[in-house]
Amino acid sequence: MTLWFCSFLIVFSIPFGLYLYSNDTVVLFFCAAFVTVQAFTGSYGINYGRLADNIPSPESVVTLLKAVKIKNVRIYDADHSVLEAFRGSGLELVIGLPNGYLKDMSASADHAMTWVKENVQAFLPETHISGIAVGNEVLGGNDMELWAVLLGAVKNIYNAVNKLQLSDTVEISTAHSQAVFANSFPPSSCIFRENVVPYMKPLLAFFSQIGSPFYINVYPFLAYMSDPENINLNYALFQSNPGVYDPKTKLHYDNMLDAQIDASYAALETAGFEKMEVIISETGWASRGDENEAAATVTNARTYNYNLRKRLAKMKGTPFRPKNMVKAYVFALFNENSKPGPTSERNFGLFKADGTIAYDVGFTELGTSSASSSLLSLKDIRTRGWSEPYSLVLVTCAATWLLVLTS
Repeated sequence: MTLWFCSFLIVFSIPFGLYLYSNDTVVLFFCAAFVTVQAFTGSYGINYGRLADNIPSPESVVTLLKAVKIKNVRIYDADHSVLEAFRGSGLELVIGLPNGYLKDMSASADHAMTWVKENVQAFLPETHISGIAVGNEVLGGNDMELWAVLLGAVKNIYNAVNKLQLSDTVEISTAHSQAVFANSFPPSSCIFRENVVPYMKPLLAFFSQIGSPFYINVYPFLAYMSDPENINLNYALFQSNPGVYDPKTKLHYDNMLDAQIDASYAALETAGFEKMEVIISETGWASRGDENEAAATVTNARTYNYNLRKRLAKMKGTPFRPKNMVKAYVFALFNENSKPGPTSERNFGLFKADGTIAYDVGFTELGTSSASSSLLSLKDIRTRGWSEPYSLVLVTCAATWLLVLTS
């Protein structure tokens, strides 16, 4: 008897097999439920912050994310209620190791192993944890003690993941703020701050060794607010404008986001890591602010986020790195009413606390009224096409079977 094997790898968590018989031939089609994945699929993702007392439950959030077809999600901790809610969803989740854990993780490999076992291994493969962000905006920040322990924490977390044979599926990274740069205009002149370099270069060397990208939090909103007299608002909002010319590279930029990404690439190149990919870990625009935050309006927030989606949907690179597709996690899913700081900090959400759209950014799957944009049921999601990939695989399997039998 002849036995044929055909394996189709998919990222959904419903396993199935298909056995077909014809005389003395058995054809076995197996569809794997868990495969090696990159931390980022496609070009668009979202940050799911939870510093609020009025946002939907994690289960409802999963329903919402499926409805609007957002697959890439970042959270800032490893809350088990969230990890449980994401179980079986097929969504790609990057979890966070908060800054408060860095000293302990750097000092103790055993503690790092325990943390990975309890917060990562225990939920795989049903919850697709595709990455761990070790700390957030550490270098360039005010706590110099954390600068010194970041690399140690990163290495211990990675070593734990590697020992558990998860390094092929779980990416280790950290996100930086613009504070790591000495300057960023024009983009080609960008370099890392002199006092950051002794910490940044060893970190980049390790990330280069394990194949991790450079994650950067990029906010044209903040850049514009810092210098509104010299920065064209339309340049920050992806709207028609004269643009900016970089005399060194002779490249033209028609939006600030591309320029900020290329500034990161320039800094990496100067530091000796020109092949490292840049991914935006946060970007967004506030819809409301204090009196001195005039740019924080619903109109500007809608314009930025709508045009950002269009920009990412093109799946193209930047002027300096045209072959590196721009990827970004938008900040944020919800307004967070418990965040400290200026009013703008609490008003970056694409959705209101009740799960309705804050403003139209092109989620055609949902309407704009409260009734039509409220959270959809899982049944609604399935009828909107989430089962289609399974049908596609079955059709492909059947076609391959026919090919085998007729050969």
